[in-house]
Amino acid sequence: MKMDVQKLTAQKAGSIELPDDIFGLDPRADLLHRMVVWQLAKRRAGTHKTKTRGEVNRTGAKWGRQKGLGRARHGSRKSGIFVGGGKAHGPKPRSHAIGLPKKMRALALKYALSAKVKDGSLVVLESTEVAKPKTKAVKEALHKLGLENALIIDGREVDENFARAARNIPNIDVLPVQGINVYDILRRDKLALTKAAVEALQERFQ
Repeated sequence: MKMDVQKLTAQKAGSIELPDDIFGLDPRADLLHRMVVWQLAKRRAGTHKTKTRGEVNRTGAKWGRQKGLGRARHGSRKSGIFVGGGKAHGPKPRSHAIGLPKKMRALALKYALSAKVKDGSLVVLESTEVAKPKTKAVKEALHKLGLENALIIDGREVDENFARAARNIPNIDVLPVQGINVYDILRRDKLALTKAAVEALQERFQ
């Protein structure tokens, strides 16, 4: 399929052919959901930890007479029923990562790209090069392009001036093509790819 290429000034700069095997698929919501769950699970630190009764600093001595005081026959203050006692079956440091085959992850990325094309939410830019890192100028340019809430994917390296200017704009994310992922694509209303990013994606899926 053909798409218009635009400059940051919102002027047309020719067209580009997008391969149907990457941008023309019929998206599957179930696979996109699995991919997002996989990404969010993998990024969890898993450093949560509570102390068991063997780790808390409480006396282990029997703290009352067996009979006569009206108390239960507790043998330790470390029990989980007391304030300051250990936590029974509490969380332990672990990995939350789940498995997802590499081919399914690649297919999910294609589905995410195709979903943006299907919704009319894909914009192809000639480049993101700007002369100076001016946030106001970049914000006005993105407004003309209709990129108020968008993920912008550049080539192998992001233009430094553009990245510095765009990082102060809310709801705008800028990533190199190596960092493209399903979660960030879906969480933004629009997706903007530079010509360099499109070429890199074609090489990646060959």
